[in-house]
This record gives sequence, C-alpha cells and structure tokens, in this order.
Amino acid sequence: MLRLNSDLQDSFRAVTTLHTELEDRAEGLRRSVDVRGRVVANVSHEFRTPLHAILGLSQLLLDTVDGPLTSEQRKQVSFIRGGAEQLSQMVNDLLDLSKIEAGKVLIPSERFSARDLFGALRGMLAPLLSRDSAVKLVFEEPPEALGLETDRGKTSQVMRNLISNALKFTERGEVRVSCATDGKGGTRLIVKDTGVGLAAEDHQRVFEEFEQAGLSAGARAAGTGLGLPIPRRLAALLGGTLTSRARSGKALLSR
Repeated sequence: MLRLNSDLQDSFRAVTTLHTELEDRAEGLRRSVDVRGRVVANVSHEFRTPLHAILGLSQLLLDTVDGPLTSEQRKQVSFIRGGAEQLSQMVNDLLDLSKIEAGKVLIPSERFSARDLFGALRGMLAPLLSRDSAVKLVFEEPPEALGLETDRGKTSQVMRNLISNALKFTERGEVRVSCATDGKGGTRLIVKDTGVGLAAEDHQRVFEEFEQAGLSAGARAAGTGLGLPIPRRLAALLGGTLTSRARSGKALLSR
C-alpha cells in the first residue's frame, strides 16, 4: 500500500507538471495568434493605402481623364491595375483569415431568397468574363419559394470565392451555379465547373491554407492558396459544410 501510494503520488505530480506545461503552451499559442493577428492587420492596413492609390490612378488613366492612351499604354496600365487588384485580394484574404482565427467574425441572421442571392452574384461576377471568353457563367434559376435564413453577406462571400476560384481554373466550358433543398430542411448551394479537375488525393489539400492543388495543369493561376480554406471556415461558422467531388475528372464544389 505504501509503495502503491508513493507511485500514485509520483503519477499525480507528473500529471500536474504535464498539465502546467500544456497550459503554458496554450497560453503561448494564444499570444502568438493575437500577435500575428495584430501584425497582419497593421501590415494589411499599410498595404491598402498605396494599393488604393494605384487602383485609383490606374483607373483614371484607363478612363482617359488626362488624355487618350495608345493601345500599348492601355495594355501596360491594365497590367498594373490587374496586379494591384490581385495584391488587394490577397490582403483581404489574409485579413479574413486573421479575423476568423481571432473569433471576431459576427454572424447576424436574416431571411432572404435564393433568387435574390443569385441575382446579386450574377451582377457582381458576370463582368469578370470578357465578351469573347471561352467560359460561360451560368446561374440556374432557383425555385421562387426557396429561401435561406443565415448571414447574407457571409453566404455571398462564400459563393463569390467558390465561383471566382472556379473561373480561375476553367479555360473553356462553363461554371454553373445552382441550389436545391437537401431533404433535411437545409439548402444546398452548388458550384460546378469544367475546369482542370482534382485528383482524389487533392480533395482535402485544396482546403488547407496556402496550398494550391493541381497547379501542374493550371499553373497560370496565382494567389495565396486561401480561396477555398476561407470559405470552408466561413461555411462552418454559418453551420454548413463545404466539400468537393469530381465527376469524370472535373471539379464539383458544394456547400
């Protein structure tokens, strides 16, 4: 009994020490996340000011406010504006990720129709495609009575990310957006594309931060690798799930 009691006391001391170490590490991680969030927010803010200046000035040049541009000048200014827009999107992605990790994302709920959501998305995303594009962006008309009750802004953000990502990796064919009830009282939003597709082993990798799967086939696409991790986290905050499937080698993303 004495030996057993001594062993139990030793075990208790070991467990206590381990618990203390775990608490210290958890506190260190919390401080690290907090510091990283502040750094990302401050750096992003410093980036945004010159980026907005570049975007504004380049748009003035394209609008020929100070006189006409030659075709070559217009092409070069368009490259400058495109690079600034891409960098601005990267900054926004990092800010979104920082807010999610810090638990500072608010989820207000409201009732809205799927038709209104699709109409707004169509208006925002249709201009991304040029008139001679080999890709069509198709929105299937939702049933009139189909509605959602959640954060409209975050739902729109999830869908914008998915559709933009699909357009980025689709050279020809179509990106089709649709919705339906899931049979359990919920709504299923689907983004389907005829893009490069995903290998089976990449279906989870695409949801990992800063990972870009399938770049051998779509190396032209650039970004931070946050185009799918962020909407998946947002979908989880909304009480939904974001998954990927492939049919005949083509990608299918659905919430």
